[in-house]
Amino acid sequence: MSRLVKKSPSLCTDLPLDNSDICTKLYLLRQLLKSCFGPTGRLKQVHNNIGGHVLTTSSSSVLLPAISSSHSFINLIKTSILNHVSRFSDCGLFAAILCLSLIEQAKQSGLSCNVAIRLNKHLLGLCTGYLQQDDCGCKVKLDFCSSHNLITLACSIISSKPACVLTESEALHISKLAVQAFLLTVPCHCPGLLVEAPDVSGIDESENLRLNPLRMVLFSASLAGDLSELGDGTFDVHTGVDTDLQILDQLLELVKQVVEDEVKLFVCQKVIHPVVQQHLKSHGIIVIERLGIHLMETLTQLTGAQPVATLHTTIPAKAYGEVRDLRIIHFGSRTMLHLHPPPESSICTMIICHRNETMLSELKVVFQKTEHVLRLTLREPSALLGGGCTETHLAAYVRHKSMQEVPETLAALGCSQTELLLGVGGFCRSLESVAAALEHDGGNSLMDVTHAHHWTHPADVTKEHVDESLGFCGCGLMEGSPDQRRTYLNTNYAQFSPAPLSRDTTVQPRVLDSFTAKFNALQVAVETANLALDVRYLIQDMN
Repeated sequence: MSRLVKKSPSLCTDLPLDNSDICTKLYLLRQLLKSCFGPTGRLKQVHNNIGGHVLTTSSSSVLLPAISSSHSFINLIKTSILNHVSRFSDCGLFAAILCLSLIEQAKQSGLSCNVAIRLNKHLLGLCTGYLQQDDCGCKVKLDFCSSHNLITLACSIISSKPACVLTESEALHISKLAVQAFLLTVPCHCPGLLVEAPDVSGIDESENLRLNPLRMVLFSASLAGDLSELGDGTFDVHTGVDTDLQILDQLLELVKQVVEDEVKLFVCQKVIHPVVQQHLKSHGIIVIERLGIHLMETLTQLTGAQPVATLHTTIPAKAYGEVRDLRIIHFGSRTMLHLHPPPESSICTMIICHRNETMLSELKVVFQKTEHVLRLTLREPSALLGGGCTETHLAAYVRHKSMQEVPETLAALGCSQTELLLGVGGFCRSLESVAAALEHDGGNSLMDVTHAHHWTHPADVTKEHVDESLGFCGCGLMEGSPDQRRTYLNTNYAQFSPAPLSRDTTVQPRVLDSFTAKFNALQVAVETANLALDVRYLIQDMN
């Protein structure tokens, strides 16, 4: 009889934000994420305490899953941010830093959690309402007739990840390729798919690759001829019967059918028996094996083929697909087939290489993020000013707007004017702290008091000479001038209505953020902070 162990009682933590250990860990998490933010952010190396693979990154989609915590409260915040990243790819660090700043500001203000939550919801509504206006001062319309702003958007994402270790010209080159690949996947263009084909010996391009269209078949079942591929169960085998030969005969029957059906491209997700390959090639059929599961769906979309999952029935006519044509392309030591789809398809392949595996791994993550963000522009053809200018502009707008309708706001929220001022101040300082997090070299973060754009100055610029320091704002739309007045971020200044910039088409922003991703990240940050403020008890099973 096994020994009975007494069940331990669950651990209940009252008011987790009053727990010094949790607050310390939240502070450390915020500092860690802030240090990764932006193009000059610091890299993080993650590894476990017994060795193993070392991860070098500054991307939230890689960093956050690698950070483990025993506190369910911290995991709640982390999971919420990762959910945003999984849906929108971008602005994960923005959401996390803003969320943690809002929690910290609410605790420092002394406001009750209920009041802080109501104020955050109200101020979030001001932000989202403003961002959706056509005359929003920090929103840029994307014109698909010109690729300039799309390239700027892509370059802003790629340049923000220093682990890619790209020069300015390299980042711009990859950004152009990303935009080109994206535009080629928009209907009316058919760039095709690249698949690795190490053995292309015997392929005559002039005869086999120029037919229009080429019929192809796609197998998801293994064609290696193994008995195990027939599935589980008991088999009755007569004495003297060679099972391998029986299966090979069945495979050769498939070869006979595809030859009769004039198939020119034979693709298998798994392994193909060498004898089967030889028979196919002897009839001028191009063979691709070991395609892998990752390309199956893409190839199905490109060709219209239906994967054949068995070798025991004839191939139905509807299972065949088509490619317009294909070509052999060499990339260094690799040989690939470029499959051109029928006119109605829209598939594109991007080949990425880098100097080492660490840089390549980060570049893959960033490129996937860039491709997703560009695709989001089809839903909402807008972008937000980057470089911290959207955050400072929103902070100035919220300070001004919230003071215009004080009596109505107080009545609707059921709070005092002092509480309103504390809530607005904390919310705006949180936005400004995200902009300030872009500076990592000891410089100063400022905001001009006309258009509320973000500016940074080196640490050696004294307070008396701030207005004399020229240069461009964070997004690159504004150039500094001697008569321009600026104020340091996270300091007290008179509220003002940020004036919109004149839309000079000759001046284009140098840094842009995804509108859809940042709009959702803003909502996720505030809602997650409110959720954290609203938690009263944590109950943890100790068994």
